[in-house]
Amino acid sequence: TEDVKRAGFKHILLLGMGGSSLCPELLRMTFGRLPGFPELHVLDSTDPAQVRAFERRIELKDTLFIVSSKSGSTLEPNIFEQYFFERVRQTVGAAEAGRHFVAITDPGSKLREVAERDRFRHVFSGDPSIGGRYSALSDFGMVPAACMGLDVARLLGEAARMAHACASCVPAAENPAVVLGTIMGVSARHGRDKVTLIASPGIRDLGAWLEQLLAESTGKDGRGLIPVDRESLGVPAVYGTDRLFVYLRLESAPDAEQDAAVAGLEAAGQPVVRIAVPEPYAIAEEFFRWELATAVAGSILGINPFNQPDVEASKVRTRKLTEEYERTGRLPAETPILEADGVKLFTDAVNAAALAPGGHTLAGVLRAHLARVRPGDYVALLAYVEMTEAHEAALQAIRTSIRDRRRVATCLGFGPRFLHSTGQAYKGGPNTGVFLQITGDVAADLPVPGQAYTFGIVKAAQARGDFEVLAERGRRALRVHLGSDVAAGLGALARAVAEALQ
Repeated sequence: TEDVKRAGFKHILLLGMGGSSLCPELLRMTFGRLPGFPELHVLDSTDPAQVRAFERRIELKDTLFIVSSKSGSTLEPNIFEQYFFERVRQTVGAAEAGRHFVAITDPGSKLREVAERDRFRHVFSGDPSIGGRYSALSDFGMVPAACMGLDVARLLGEAARMAHACASCVPAAENPAVVLGTIMGVSARHGRDKVTLIASPGIRDLGAWLEQLLAESTGKDGRGLIPVDRESLGVPAVYGTDRLFVYLRLESAPDAEQDAAVAGLEAAGQPVVRIAVPEPYAIAEEFFRWELATAVAGSILGINPFNQPDVEASKVRTRKLTEEYERTGRLPAETPILEADGVKLFTDAVNAAALAPGGHTLAGVLRAHLARVRPGDYVALLAYVEMTEAHEAALQAIRTSIRDRRRVATCLGFGPRFLHSTGQAYKGGPNTGVFLQITGDVAADLPVPGQAYTFGIVKAAQARGDFEVLAERGRRALRVHLGSDVAAGLGALARAVAEALQ
């Protein structure tokens, strides 16, 4: 902390994915910028527009970059590091560039070798025995916390309090994590596997962290919990019998509308778990509670909560596509099943046959796709576009219309970040998802230093690799390609979805 203050950095840009980025992002969203400390930013997207947007928010010469990757071999943080190291080198010179970088990685990783070669300011070692999504209370969460000025001792003290409450000597019925994990596991085995997260506005981003923990830990072997985050609260009638609601209420800043809506759900007979979070620092208690609860739920479901076998499948497909681009200078050609209203639709042969009754209009094919939704299913929008407030608002509106009309749970993820989060459950969990992948053309690409491929090519390869694995696993999936004008494309998609739902 003192080193960062003495160096005079005004910004910190963390470069990471999944477990390396979601806790720091939660801390940033919860606590904001603290007086006298640099502002923390978190980049976890290969979308060129998003990379460029983060670069515009900072002054390279006044920024400390935290490259965070347990394995040190994850594609995204590696190309983020390549890009920003070159930009900093151009700005401050080769001799000083390394002083603007620190790494958090496990011992012996490739990233550690890069950090030592390029004389990074510091390298923090992870514990190889801790999985990424369980690493919030390790260096992967606490180093960014310290750099942004948080009281790390206080955070760890809160976590220790919960650890004491969850000790092995505490009877199961009085153990907060065992009780929560048992409720989630038993509920899922009785059909209530959509864990719908409701968090007070002041800790809203806790849902994104929980989403990864639950989905990546339990979604495998055809079983699992499907976390539902940031779905707007509706009237009780729009919910089925597959929901388990969890209300994380910030006691120091509750929301009256949420309180009323949750009370309405309880009155309607929906199961609601209420968790009181006294104040923002108490989210560290939730880190420990939920990590142990997730392991308990996994045991009840009969799966291993500490592996992620289906995450690697998409990485392999992406690697194959980027390697082909390196060899040939192009990605494999694709043929849409429909082109209309400035939008192209793509899918595999099996899904195409199922969607054929939709005819030759965008609304018709979407109608056929959404007609495949059954009670107990969920619909997931997988958006490989820049994560902006405007794009999220447009997608949330589409999501809500589907939820209200079809009475099913809905999920929204921005790619590629969800690949390191809910992607595991979508591919390895129960085959109850109906997927709408959304892609677009890159208006202005960015190079990756030392590579033939660009950020735009990487994002396209990630989307295509993701879709290939969904199709291979027999998922009901359709890809909507919007073109280069994402806003206009989302507008056309919203109109088509509205027509399809009539």
